[in-house]
Amino acid sequence: MGNKSDISRDQWMLKGSLSYKGYDWWWHNFTGINDETGERKRFYIEFFGCNPARAKDEPYFVWNKKKKKLGDRPSYFMVNVGYWGDDHAQLHRFFPWKDVKISKGVPFVVEAGGCVCSEIYTEGYVSVHSDDAKLHPEWMTDVGTMSWSLDIDKKIAFNVGYGADALFRDLKTFEMFWHAEGIKTLYKGEVILNGERYMVIPEECNGYADKNWGRDFTSPWIWLSSNNLTSLITGKRLNNSVFEIGGGRPKLHVLKFNKKLLGVFHYEGKDYEFNFSKFWTGSKTRFKCKETKEEVIWHIIQDTWNARLVTNVHCKKKEMLNINYESPDGYKRHNRLWNGGTGTGELLLYKKGIFGKLKLIDDVLAEEIGCEYGEYDN
Repeated sequence: MGNKSDISRDQWMLKGSLSYKGYDWWWHNFTGINDETGERKRFYIEFFGCNPARAKDEPYFVWNKKKKKLGDRPSYFMVNVGYWGDDHAQLHRFFPWKDVKISKGVPFVVEAGGCVCSEIYTEGYVSVHSDDAKLHPEWMTDVGTMSWSLDIDKKIAFNVGYGADALFRDLKTFEMFWHAEGIKTLYKGEVILNGERYMVIPEECNGYADKNWGRDFTSPWIWLSSNNLTSLITGKRLNNSVFEIGGGRPKLHVLKFNKKLLGVFHYEGKDYEFNFSKFWTGSKTRFKCKETKEEVIWHIIQDTWNARLVTNVHCKKKEMLNINYESPDGYKRHNRLWNGGTGTGELLLYKKGIFGKLKLIDDVLAEEIGCEYGEYDN
């Protein structure tokens, strides 16, 4: 089943050739509530590593060099944190590999400069002064200070199947791997953002956790997820539901697939999975993503022999980030990677009967959607 837990997929992956040209990251996002005003704010925390076998005494960057040497590759560990909304920001803190400790077994633990991430806990701080941000454009960072201390309880997984199992991982088959151990994750603790305290409450956090690793990123890059869901038919909050869609253009060594997405709607305890790698389910996906002047818009139709999910999402650009990553080969190809946490959408879930006749199961309002869309520069 798609919600099968497998924490072996969350372990450290930069081994063999990927240690020379590869990235590995753990991602978390959630909602915090301002301790004084009650305002809800969407946060993310990411622990990101790049090319550890090329380690130098200091973090090493390549993408903005005027003359890139043949074979030159970046090497560093980054803690990337931020928040979405009208005042959105991304804050980056870098470490040389000599200052990083990683437990390479299962379960994983990574530590650097007081920042810690594991399956069950994360804490740390990132502080960027305006003078440093101007002096170091290679950091690709905004300005501010954020600290956090959070317990992590991953409740529902999205296991993509054999594409990320041990054999395919060892063979480095795909250019970009993905595992979402916590598409519904309960976080508990606090965030201090620029001196303001936000409480993170399990029942209110709309939390998410996943993992990506590989040799390069995908284009197009698409991701949508939320467990802040309400039935528009009954008006009731769906407390045992979450949806997840992700992918783009998978690349298997030199073979590029046509645009493909993976997805699941865990609806009140039952999985409706849409996974192109499970061909026997008849899984098919059609999607369009576009930018308007004000918004990014996703329209996705996913089918199997037994079900259909129609997903329509929009997110205001003014509340989103153009999130920044340097590729392991030292180039920066994604320069309009829209990344948000305040998307809103509608999910239409259908059951298919005889001759494919559709019967509506539920019409669902999705809020505080984590969302991404971007394509490489031409």
